Amino acid sequence: MRIELEKRPKISTLFSILSPFIALILTIIAGAIMFMLLGKNPLDALYSFFVEPLLEVWSLHELAIKAAPLILIAVGLSVCYRSNNWNIGAEGQFIMGAIAGSILPVVFYEWHSPLVLPLMLLMGMLGGALYAGIPAFLKAHLNTNEILTSLMLVYVAQLFLDWLVRGPWRNPDGMNFPETRTFAAEAILPELLSSGRTHWGFVFAILAAILVWFMMRYTLKGLEISVLGQSERAGRFAGFSSRKMIWFSMMLSGACAGLAGIAEVSGAIQQLRPVISPGYGFTAIIVAFLGRLNPLGIIAAGLVLALTYLGGEAAQLSIGVSEKVTRVFQGLLLFFVLSCDTLIHYKIRVIWSKLGGTAVDGGH
Repeated sequence: MRIELEKRPKISTLFSILSPFIALILTIIAGAIMFMLLGKNPLDALYSFFVEPLLEVWSLHELAIKAAPLILIAVGLSVCYRSNNWNIGAEGQFIMGAIAGSILPVVFYEWHSPLVLPLMLLMGMLGGALYAGIPAFLKAHLNTNEILTSLMLVYVAQLFLDWLVRGPWRNPDGMNFPETRTFAAEAILPELLSSGRTHWGFVFAILAAILVWFMMRYTLKGLEISVLGQSERAGRFAGFSSRKMIWFSMMLSGACAGLAGIAEVSGAIQQLRPVISPGYGFTAIIVAFLGRLNPLGIIAAGLVLALTYLGGEAAQLSIGVSEKVTRVFQGLLLFFVLSCDTLIHYKIRVIWSKLGGTAVDGGH
């Protein structure tokens, strides 16, 4: 017996639209079963995860803070994935953007100017883009696998950040804690509303999603991304360069991740620490696919995944489960999203082999 996937001659439009919602429902059902196995009331647990974080104004602000980097990173990743360039290292680009953007408030902390914050944001974008340029160069000119190179560079960035905050950038007045100086007022992203901590990073995320959506839908560059992503050979006939697309998509993705990094550090943390991300760069991959690689869909998906972070924290306090439950929820969501997409594009065939060597098709 063997199982084969056969491409469907026609893809259902209805199920393509419903796929993210089906995946979310299946994730909730699987989560309820998981809580039952843990000896918890599934209704209470799901309430803690998906309802409790939405009941307080301060919690809604925290939702926006956590959604901002997820949306920004996922928007950049959507361009990569639609062009068939698989950037898995956004977490490292997020960290390097945060480091590059923090040079001014940490090293040149005595410089006080209205230019500090805009320059920090630009340097953060540049840092993320240049770091993404490493796997882009390796793929474009040496034909290496960008999945492996971008992923390995994540650990390089994490170790580099750890070395900086424990070594040359450690705050001399910080009681020997591994952290940098607290940013000056000129280097902090202002809050949007007086009722909570939501900062301008959320606005950057929404603007980035709208701009990339417009590019993908109405510009020649968007057509180039779609054509090369579906068929590199067809793109060459159209005069498009796959090598230039590698550079464009990877560096755009890196710039978005770098902007998310410096916005997170400047707006939410206000200093560098050994750990500045709970895994935003990896979670953004789920956000990108849950949003169907559509920048506007990514906004909604980013809010859903941000809710799992807040829900995980609430569940720890209210029902006493491990913080690892959040990662399980996110992993289940990615599994069901990919599974639903696979079944939309392919049908399953079970082939039974008889002893005589003939094969019998056992279904679809």
